[in-house]
Amino acid sequence: MAKDKATDQSLATLGVDPSEPAQAVEKLGSLRASGTASDLQIAAAAGCIASPGAAQLLAEMEVGASGTLRREIRRALFKLRQHGIEPPAPAARTPMAVPAGEANVSAIISPIDAAGSRLVWLIKARSQGGLSRLQGLTSEDEGLVGANLTHVSRRELREERQEIERRSSVKLIDADYRLADFMLCEAYRRTPPSRLGQVGNFLALRAEILAAAPPTDYRHPIYEEFAATLDQEPSVDLLKEPEVAWIIPESELKPYLDEIQQIRQSPLVLNQYQQQERVEAVVGRALEQLLGGERGELMRRRLEDTAYYLARTGRLKAAQWAASAAARIRDGQPLGRIPFFVQYVMRSIGMVLSEQREQEQQQPRLIMTPAEAMRAQAARARAQRR
Repeated sequence: MAKDKATDQSLATLGVDPSEPAQAVEKLGSLRASGTASDLQIAAAAGCIASPGAAQLLAEMEVGASGTLRREIRRALFKLRQHGIEPPAPAARTPMAVPAGEANVSAIISPIDAAGSRLVWLIKARSQGGLSRLQGLTSEDEGLVGANLTHVSRRELREERQEIERRSSVKLIDADYRLADFMLCEAYRRTPPSRLGQVGNFLALRAEILAAAPPTDYRHPIYEEFAATLDQEPSVDLLKEPEVAWIIPESELKPYLDEIQQIRQSPLVLNQYQQQERVEAVVGRALEQLLGGERGELMRRRLEDTAYYLARTGRLKAAQWAASAAARIRDGQPLGRIPFFVQYVMRSIGMVLSEQREQEQQQPRLIMTPAEAMRAQAARARAQRR
């Protein structure tokens, strides 16, 4: 009885009502995506929701889970099985062959963060024991930020990986070394001349791992992996994934933000519907210009790599959406008609405007209304009489 009461209190704390299974699972997914509840709390709550959706959520969480979290997930799945609810069978994945002669080379990568940066490791087993690791930090804006080659034991590599995951709360994944190699080489080519001195020996360091010439092109494996679903519409729900918490920089949005402010303050706009129509036109132009050309290519690669990461952390549906979105850019489709891209731009605009409003509220106002001036004058007079 005490345990049931504690469970009810935990569900109430999360704002989850198990009597409405669909809404409850959606709420847990939202809490997980936003990081406002721990995975342990979410797993325990999911075990109390008699719904196939809860089993699906737990199955996704189990991929890559370990220790206490995995035990809690297994406990929750057992409770659902007692109600006749089984988790879905894992989807089949297209195997990717490793080229002969490079079987001793592997890679580990992190997801791309909100600033467009990522950690990439190329690893090769040494004949005398241990591993050689080429470590690089890539940035969409700065190219290859840093690169170094170290020799480590397998235990040291494993412990360092675990420590990075613990500190950052981000999971590193094993990756196809060819993909990781292309990430590093492409970042090196995009490094500004003024920064090349910091990574000028990258090619020499790379030669310690791979003898082949640096790749200049690469067909991303997600297009074969998700070939059957590329025609599906990318859902706006992809924006709920924490790895897709990207925001277009304020400096790039400024011309469109200024235009939106003018629309909202203009005396010529008669009603809310006219304002919305004009704002949507601004968003359409922003989308076309900010996600076209070189910027569009960076967005495509970001989506490709994110689809790869999501698939290897058990979120296959989200991975399919990311691959479909990348394919839309690759194929030159008009992005203004695709809700995912429209919402991406609108979210960026909304968040920047919200931050600006917060800053305005925190800053002291230099101009007061007449009523505010009168109250300030009265306050000063009272202070002088005291």
